[in-house]
Amino acid sequence: MGRLADLGSNRGRQNGVSKLFAIGNPLLDISVTEGAEKLLSQYALKSNDAILAGPEHTAIYEQVRTTLKPLYLAGGAGQNTARAASYVLPAGSVVYTGSVGSDNFANTLREANDKEGVESAYYVRQDTPTGACCVLITGHDRSLVTNLAAAQEFSVDHLRTPQMKQRMDEASHFYIGGFFLTHGIESALEVAKHSSQSGKTLAFNLSAPFIPQFFKDQVDQLIPYADIVFGNESEAEAYAQSHGLEDTSAKGVAKHIANLSKTNSGKDRIVVITQGALETVVAVGDKSLTSFPVSPLSKDAIVDTNGAGDATAGGFIAAFVLGSPIPECVQLGHKLGALCIQQNGPQLPYPKQNLL
Repeated sequence: MGRLADLGSNRGRQNGVSKLFAIGNPLLDISVTEGAEKLLSQYALKSNDAILAGPEHTAIYEQVRTTLKPLYLAGGAGQNTARAASYVLPAGSVVYTGSVGSDNFANTLREANDKEGVESAYYVRQDTPTGACCVLITGHDRSLVTNLAAAQEFSVDHLRTPQMKQRMDEASHFYIGGFFLTHGIESALEVAKHSSQSGKTLAFNLSAPFIPQFFKDQVDQLIPYADIVFGNESEAEAYAQSHGLEDTSAKGVAKHIANLSKTNSGKDRIVVITQGALETVVAVGDKSLTSFPVSPLSKDAIVDTNGAGDATAGGFIAAFVLGSPIPECVQLGHKLGALCIQQNGPQLPYPKQNLL
């Protein structure tokens, strides 16, 4: 059984800044560099990919923990984005929910959120451990193997409690990570419909190529409610292939998604497609299709690309919450993404840098 936990005090809006409500799969990242190449071969993994663990991957977590020297970091794509947004926004402006176990892994996630000023509003499972993601780093690539565990046991009833309803009412912006759609479409739609019916803003991230590939129906159910859609070039191509689009380029996919029907037709959908060190493409309805250059980092400055896309999305959303125009949203996203890849794992440097 789950229970309501970690709701904290009612902080409401801080200094007039609207509140961001994010939902996703909370995970502890178990990150390893030395020995990663051997594990890729042993478990038939790709060097730059993200998958859900199958039975054939069960042993990898214990193998890494007991034979290598992993780094344990707070993770989960949606949670990474929430913390990145909070890096810029005033403390108390971001609420994050998802399902965790009653264990030390969950405590590590809470501590990371507290550090970033994110309010943890977890649904706690007493009988299932907190999910984990094995991160294999080879050069500038990272391979993610995720065991969702408690993360896939989120209940829509959690969103319907008085405390969570209040937090949703207080929020003006919402964020849903694509990985959440592997199990939580009912809860995702609960958030999406609230956002649309209340005239608020919903952002959605495709998150990984396998989401539009194998969870196409769930993606198609959610996108009509989305005011902002994030993805990278690989996810855009996967979306194009699963939807039979002739133009599989970042620009072609951005333009296509931007012009799909919306439940809230009063505002254009914004689609943001990143391409690593290449230009970021932004489509705004049928009004504009713009490319924004990325200031590249030297290879020596890059430590770990894990979480870079999440940080970029967090920066964009934070600027959007603050009412910044799109070019400034993109710029802040690029800044946070660049800071992230200069750290070990999905985290940002401290003391905080003033990026606005």
